[in-house]
This record gives sequence, structure tokens and C-alpha cells, in this order.
Amino acid sequence: MHRCCLSAFATLSLALGAPVLAQAQESDVDLAKKLANPVASLISVPLQFNYDCCFGPSDGGRYTLNVQPVVPIALNDDWNVIIRTILPVIYQDRVAPSIGAAGGLGDTTQSFFFSPKPTASGLIWAIGPAFLWPTGEAELGSKKWGAGPTALLLKQQGANTYGVLVNHIWSYADLGSNSHQDVSATFIQPFFSWTSPTATTITINSESTYNWRDGQWSIPINMTVAHLYKFGAQRVSLGGAVRVYAARDAPPGQGPAWGLRFVATFLYPK
Repeated sequence: MHRCCLSAFATLSLALGAPVLAQAQESDVDLAKKLANPVASLISVPLQFNYDCCFGPSDGGRYTLNVQPVVPIALNDDWNVIIRTILPVIYQDRVAPSIGAAGGLGDTTQSFFFSPKPTASGLIWAIGPAFLWPTGEAELGSKKWGAGPTALLLKQQGANTYGVLVNHIWSYADLGSNSHQDVSATFIQPFFSWTSPTATTITINSESTYNWRDGQWSIPINMTVAHLYKFGAQRVSLGGAVRVYAARDAPPGQGPAWGLRFVATFLYPK
């Protein structure tokens, strides 16, 4: 766990160590709505802490800290590329009868969304590649290099944001010699958010994964409430969520039953 904490600290330092951009005169409500858009032109660093409970017959648990920097880059007057990275730091215990306690990094997922700049219609789309980097340790990673397509379609209309984000990743090479299963997984994230005039956002989404190798679904449903705060010149969104699983991943019925989530998102508007 000492090693995993050092890794998380190093990643966070890199994400936050860049010069802070001057705060624009965007309202808190406008920034909260941008946070509801996964490909908004807004530098942000979400720190997402998850707890999932009740794996298998031993009621095992998993703690996951996802460090998720989002960096938009303007390609020209009409197009952006948004780089979204998810680096998980994990501790788990008794998540399966043959698996004991383990802690460290999980596999990193990095997506590059190419998106036209928003128009007055509120319709936003993006497409690009997603990559799986085998940063996971021991039982915590796939030990595979992977890649595939990713896409997003959403609409922002008044206080509402709704849409869907999808990707599919196949493994194409092993990290050294290993007996881990090949990766062929589809991720589907439909979402709906409502942002109040006081910059509070309520979101319901699902972060579903279908594993084509074993034919199993994992379907968590999250209900999140977050509020945008200002600490000096720094804006931070703080929120929490409850999660239930409509389907529990392989082996059947052995995945988590419920979970909790706490999120702190640091914003760096242009």
C-alpha cells in the first residue's frame, strides 16, 4: 500500500503541478454544466473514491481511487481533442474465493476524443481511439495491451444534459509471459444530469461493461449529487453517490451488490 500511495501522489502532483490558468468569468452554473459534459473544453482533475461491497460468499470489498485528469487541446478554430485518462489505485480483499488481499495500481484507460466545438444547438458528439495500458499489478490488472474505438453523443438543453459514452477494447499483446484472459469488453455509459440555478447537479448514470470472453454483464447504477464550491480562486466540485448493481459480474452473482462514491473535482477554466 506504501507503493500504491506513492504512485497516486506522483500522479496527482503531475496533474496539478501545471500552471493554473487564469480564472475566466464563467458562472458557477456554467462550469457545473461543463462538468456534466465529458468532452467539455475545461481542464479538470477528478479524484473519485469508490467502495464496492459484498463480493461472493465472503462478502469481500474493494476500494478504488480513480485519478482522472481531463485535458482539452484546441486543434484549430473548429475542432478540439479531449484527452481523458483513468488511473485506478486499488485495494481489495476476498473478492473471489481464490483471491486474497491485494493493493496497487490497476490498468490505465486513456481516451482521445476528437470533437467539433459546441454550437448553439447543444448537440455534441465526439469519436476517437481508446487505449488500455497494462499498469496493473498482480491480480489487479489484465497484463494486456489493448485498444479500440470510443464515441460520445450528448445534448445540453437548459438545465439538462443527457447522452451516452461507449467504447470497446480488444487486447492485442501480452505484457511479458502471462496466463491472463484476453480482453474483449464493451463499456456503455448512458447518463442524465440536471443542474440547479445554485450549481448543484444531480446525475443518474450506468457504467455497464459486457465481457465478450465470458458473456457476463456488470451493470452498476449510480445516483450522484454534487455542488460547485469556490475556495479562494480555486473552484472544486464535491459530491457523493450511491450505487446498486442490476447485474453482477462473472462468475454469476459473485460481483459486488452495492457501493458508495465520493468525488472531488478540481477545475481550471481558461
